[in-house]
Amino acid sequence: MTWTRVLLLSLLTGVLLLEFPREAESAAVQDGNEMETMGSSKRVFMPASAASSFFKRRSRRSVGYAELIAEQRVKLAASERRREYNEEQRDEYENYLEEERDEQYERTREKNEQWREFHYDGMYPRYPHHRPYV
Repeated sequence: MTWTRVLLLSLLTGVLLLEFPREAESAAVQDGNEMETMGSSKRVFMPASAASSFFKRRSRRSVGYAELIAEQRVKLAASERRREYNEEQRDEYENYLEEERDEQYERTREKNEQWREFHYDGMYPRYPHHRPYV
């Protein structure tokens, strides 16, 4: 029950703070002679009409040459990293295939050798096709 009271009290405080806002200076300054009387630090702000026309004129900004070069460098670096990664993956796969082939060759060779030893009785040469015709 106490947490609901705390929640309601904090919400009420928030609503009161939003209802009575303090006055804040805005960035837009009224038109008139006030611009000439203000100091140099106050000349940063411009009238609202001038600001809106400024942003209308400056809506499309041309891309600078340096930005294009930087973007191209980023693309080249990404493609280089991608190429190196793919090359590394290909090398690993080739090494794996080579090891698999070597193991398969060794197993086949051992199996054939065992078969020959098992079937050789010592009376005939190992390979009957090497015997001369009689």
